[in-house]
Amino acid sequence: MPPYQPVDPAQSFPELEQRVLERWRERDVFHESIRRREGSPPFIFYEGPPTANGRPGIHHVLSRIFKDVFPRFKTMQGHFVPRKGGWDCHGLPVELEVEKELGFQSKDDIERYGVAEFNAKCRESVLRYIDEWNELTERIAFWIDTDDAYFTLSNDYIESVWWSLKQVWDRGLLTEGHKVVPYCTRCGTALSSHEVASGYEDVVDPSVYVRFPLKEQEGVSLLAWTTMPWTLVPHAAIAVDPGVTYVRARLGAERLIVAEALAGRVLGEEAEIEERFPGSDLLGLRYEPPFPYISDYGERGHTVLPGDFVSVEDGTGVVHTGAAFGEDDFRLATENGLTIQNPVRRDGTFDESAGPFSNMYVRDADAPIVEALRESGRLFRAGEYEHAYPHCWRCGTPLIYYAKTSWYVRTTEVKDELLAANESVKWYPDHIKHGRFGKWLENNVDWALSRERYWGTGLPVWRCEEGHVTCVGSRAEIEEHGGVVPDDLHRPFIDEVVLRCDDCGGDMRRVPDLIDVWWDSGCMPFAQWRAPFENEEIFEERFPADYICEGLDQTRGWFYSLLAISTLLHGRSSFRTVLCLGLILDAEGQKMSKSKGNVVVPWEVIDVHGADALRWYYFTSKQPWDGYRFSLEAVAESVRQFLKTLWNTYAFFVLYANLTDAEGEGEPTDLDRWIRSRLAATVERVTERMEDYDTTFAGRAIAEFVDDLSNWYVRRSRRRFWDGDPAAFATLREALLTVSKLLAPLTPFVTDAIYENLDGAEPSVHLCDFPEPGERDTGLEWQMQVARDAVELGRAARAHAKVKVRQPLREAVVVAAHREREAIERFEELVRDELNVKSLRFVSEADELGRFELKPNYRTLGPRFGKHMPQVATAIAALDPTALRQGREVGVNFDGTEHRIGPGDVTLVLQPLEGYQVERSGTHAVALDLELDDELRRETLAREIVHAVQAARKGAGLRVEDRIALALGGDAALMEAARAHEEYVTRETLAVELKLDGSEAGGTRTEVEGLELVVGVERR
Repeated sequence: MPPYQPVDPAQSFPELEQRVLERWRERDVFHESIRRREGSPPFIFYEGPPTANGRPGIHHVLSRIFKDVFPRFKTMQGHFVPRKGGWDCHGLPVELEVEKELGFQSKDDIERYGVAEFNAKCRESVLRYIDEWNELTERIAFWIDTDDAYFTLSNDYIESVWWSLKQVWDRGLLTEGHKVVPYCTRCGTALSSHEVASGYEDVVDPSVYVRFPLKEQEGVSLLAWTTMPWTLVPHAAIAVDPGVTYVRARLGAERLIVAEALAGRVLGEEAEIEERFPGSDLLGLRYEPPFPYISDYGERGHTVLPGDFVSVEDGTGVVHTGAAFGEDDFRLATENGLTIQNPVRRDGTFDESAGPFSNMYVRDADAPIVEALRESGRLFRAGEYEHAYPHCWRCGTPLIYYAKTSWYVRTTEVKDELLAANESVKWYPDHIKHGRFGKWLENNVDWALSRERYWGTGLPVWRCEEGHVTCVGSRAEIEEHGGVVPDDLHRPFIDEVVLRCDDCGGDMRRVPDLIDVWWDSGCMPFAQWRAPFENEEIFEERFPADYICEGLDQTRGWFYSLLAISTLLHGRSSFRTVLCLGLILDAEGQKMSKSKGNVVVPWEVIDVHGADALRWYYFTSKQPWDGYRFSLEAVAESVRQFLKTLWNTYAFFVLYANLTDAEGEGEPTDLDRWIRSRLAATVERVTERMEDYDTTFAGRAIAEFVDDLSNWYVRRSRRRFWDGDPAAFATLREALLTVSKLLAPLTPFVTDAIYENLDGAEPSVHLCDFPEPGERDTGLEWQMQVARDAVELGRAARAHAKVKVRQPLREAVVVAAHREREAIERFEELVRDELNVKSLRFVSEADELGRFELKPNYRTLGPRFGKHMPQVATAIAALDPTALRQGREVGVNFDGTEHRIGPGDVTLVLQPLEGYQVERSGTHAVALDLELDDELRRETLAREIVHAVQAARKGAGLRVEDRIALALGGDAALMEAARAHEEYVTRETLAVELKLDGSEAGGTRTEVEGLELVVGVERR
């Protein structure tokens, strides 16, 4: 019985992976890999929870395999790596999906439908595709414990979130405030600053310059600019910079006031400057507002006020403000005692105070407002302005900055702590730490926490009619305050809980807001365990995480919420290392979207090429944070260039191991020692790169080794495998098994199949230890590389001379001296065989292979000599190249003038000896003697005959070990070559008998070197 299961060289990888999956299930390999490491040093990974209310896409595969690869690696290194899964269940995305299904357009539709019924639909929605997610998770070999997953919608999870908010409340950092917040009119809720950062889009808005006539200066107007004409209806005040120089300029019959630095750009060259003065001279001036509908802003309304936010980079230097619409506007209004007027309803429409614009959606009102300004003579100029503007990151509605009461976590109070926590984190790529993420922390604003929605964690704040407020941190606290804990902590049930006020004894009802879903997800380090109410010890053992991984956009999402909450509660980051992943674009560099039809469904890739191919592509094609231009062809290349090479090498080993009886170790050759040293070097390199979270160069190091193994070691050892050399088999088996373990974290399926067949001592390769480097012989590695470099030059010479490799040549002349010559001489037989030459000859200088000629460098000499270049070229051709080769200048004389020529002015071209082809690389060179005699020609024909017979064997369906009776016929020259090299022909074709009688009966007709050949093969 053969020692190994036969291997199909044409194996379908998707089919292979299904068989491996079945074996993993039967042997419970994933859970066994965790059980075996219990008690070992832990390596903690946190799962950033996806939402299962939509089908997983190709970008989810990217994040999930990068979450998988390093826990696998660390497990094989001997660490205990628990991997608790999780599901993000709350938030606006879920609500929007349900609204779409129900045909709802607004929050009023939800209220009419019923909050309980709506939230029931949301609960159902978040788990709709969980089976498909789990199926894909298993199929791509992402080992995560979904049997014990946490759900952010569970009462236990919510209670831990409440606890975190109570801690913040007790520190005085959870407060209610009246501020301007980014607000989505479609969703009817505020957004946090990190949500806003995720939703910028390029848009074209109106660009209008508006006159504000001064009341006390006839014919003089302030000129202000805005890209939001709708904010002119609730216009409150004008802001200028007191320290900036302004001008009053005459333009035709009117006089306009703008900042001097912007006068030319805004008014043009025709404007005549009448007066210059500081902005402080404008303070307190009164003017006519654009519209009269809203006027009660207090004593300082519709006056010029000082503003530290005024810019002279664009606009006019005169800034129109609407007190309730913009952070700077709101601050200016409150600092100057203005009454805040907000005529915009929560749905984004003007209320009745907006005159003719009442009940219009504010952005729809832009065009009629501009027309009204034109009719009233207030419009100076109108146009369009393209800029990046924030949109709701979930529904795509343009946001408005809106003054309202919201609940905030005062993260600005702990900014220094956040920055210090970030210093403890290792970021990949490194520039994110003090760049995108660090600058975000430096510009931190308070976290706008409250959301006026339905499906999410309720803000655990209760208020009585007297205005007393308390924050509840647990279900037990509800009972302590006289409340009854509902079975479901979501709305509307939690809204029905009435507490007793400790201050006045009155009834307290919950503030109706929910919390930002990002706070939910950022609580996962402790909330996944229901800590601190239980499992506190487990939480502490598994905090902080050693590794997390998500897309680059999560720098202002999950990464920020994890760090911010952990710093608020524990004074440190909840993760030590974070890997950021870039975007996936289509092959043309376009963002994938359903509307463009360029979305890739993961199953379409996996079913055709397999999960290993997809994993290998993601891991090795580039650094993951650089993003990907995804194409099926690129994944197919993963199969062709790497997986097939590995598989074919493995299949070769099994085939020959099953054919021969190669027992024992045998005496290793230099080639064996070399590949073992290369293997040790590869283990060193891969371990180093994986320790640095670098799959790209870890994978490439393995690919280089597999290429060396297949295309050098195995190719140079084929005869040894046929002869049953035990050392060759032992060496190749060790190399394949070590590669299977090195590769296991990256391509878990094919490696497990190889390991199972070649060893199988463990139930899976993933239960093995990661390889340790063996001994290296760096001198041998260097010598082999010198020999291979010589071979490469010789092959290039053959290619340029268009001489086939099967054509033997008389001689190769190699430029090599001292150590390099010794290296090539050590492997002389190998080099001769690779170059198919009869002998090697060594020379110490390239000059001995021909003579150097000098060619002028027209790029440097042309500008100097112009029309005289023909004379210069003639003079250079006559020069002795010695001095220029040594880096010295030489002189040329023509027209009675001496000119200096340097090494950069010429190109050295080696003209080979007659009959030779030379290939150079730096100081190295190889020359091939191309002259052929009859003996060499016959040998060439013999090799071509063997090639033709091998093709005939394959066509006849013969196995590699089958002996044959061989009959050859055809051209006399071919028969003569076969007779002259009969031993070679029969040995290479496994012919036990050979007929050269010219018979054509039953043979396959073919052509060799333009000569007819008939080949007949029969199994013996």
